[in-house]
Amino acid sequence: MPERTGLVAAGNFIIDHVKMIDAYPEPEMLTNIRSQSSSNGGGPYNVLKDLAKMEAPFPLEAVGLIGQDAHGDWVVADCEEHGIATWGLKRSAAAATSYTDAMTVVQGGQRTFFHHRGANAVFGQSDVDLESSRAKWFYLGYLLLLDQMDALDGEGRTEASRVLERVQAAGMQTVVDFVSVPDERIRSISAASLPHVNLLFINEIEAGMVTGGDLRRDGKPNIKAIEEAASALIEIGVKDAVVIHFQEGAVVKTRAGEVYRQGAVKVPGSAIVGSTGAGDAFAAGFLYGIHEGWEIPACLEHAVCAAAISLGDGTPSEAMRTSSECLAQGREWGLSVL
Repeated sequence: MPERTGLVAAGNFIIDHVKMIDAYPEPEMLTNIRSQSSSNGGGPYNVLKDLAKMEAPFPLEAVGLIGQDAHGDWVVADCEEHGIATWGLKRSAAAATSYTDAMTVVQGGQRTFFHHRGANAVFGQSDVDLESSRAKWFYLGYLLLLDQMDALDGEGRTEASRVLERVQAAGMQTVVDFVSVPDERIRSISAASLPHVNLLFINEIEAGMVTGGDLRRDGKPNIKAIEEAASALIEIGVKDAVVIHFQEGAVVKTRAGEVYRQGAVKVPGSAIVGSTGAGDAFAAGFLYGIHEGWEIPACLEHAVCAAAISLGDGTPSEAMRTSSECLAQGREWGLSVL
C-alpha cells in the first residue's frame, strides 16, 4: 500500500462577502462601505487555498456540503482553479451554500461577522467518505459551527468525534480547529472530540472557554496561563500536541511535555489591510511544515510568517504567497519574542 501523503480538509465551506467599512456603527447609525469583494471562507476552505498558494508539494482535498446554487458552483470552480480536489464536496438540494458578511474596519482591520450557516448546518458523518483518499492528515473545522457534527448524543459523543475516531482508525493523523463563538456546550463538545485529535489548533479565547480560565492579563497574553491551558487540553485527551495561537504569537505544548513559544511577525501598520483568515493562515503554515516533517520551531516560524502575509488583504487568502516568500518577508520584518 502506498505511503499516505496530502491533506483532506473537511467542514465549513463558506463564501465570505468582505466589506471594508469606515467604522462599526452604533445602533441606528450609518457607516460607509469603501469596497467589497467575495472570497473563500471557513477553516478547511481557507487552509486548503492558503496551502495551494504556498505551493504545498502534496495533494489537497476538499470534503464538505454546499448548495446546488451559484455560490456552490463558485466554490467548486475556485477549488479546481487552485488544484484542490473536489470529489468530496457534496451538493444539497435542501440547503444553500453557507455565507458570511464580514465587516472589516479600514483602519486596523477589526472584524465583525454575520453568518448564515446554510448547508454546513446539516453536514454530518455520512457526508465524509474517504475511501478514495490516501491523505496523511485530516483537518476538521470548525467545531462549534457545524450543527449536526456538534450535536451531543445520549452517550456524550458527537458526530465529529465519531468521524475523527474513524479517520484515525484508517491511518490518518487528525487536526481540529474551533471557532470563537460563545457556546455553553464547548466543554462537552471538546470532551467528546479531543481524545480523537492528534493536533489541536485553538486561540486563547477558545482555550479559555474550554479550560475555564482567562488567558489574557492587562490586554496581553498570560503565557504561563496559556501553557497551563495547553496542559489541560492534553489532559482532556489531545494525543500529540496543542497549538494555542493569539495576536502576539503562539505556544505549543506536546504530550511529551515539550513547550515551544513563537512571537508574531512585526508587521508594519501600513501592511495591514484586514485580519480575516489570519488564524487559518497560521494553521496552514504550521500544517505545511508538519506534513513535510519539520521540527516544531520551524513549523511555528512558518505559521506566524504565513499569518503575517495574510494581513495584506481583507479576504482570507488573496494576499498569500509561496512558502519561501512568506518566510523571507516575515524575516525581513522581524519576529518578536514572547
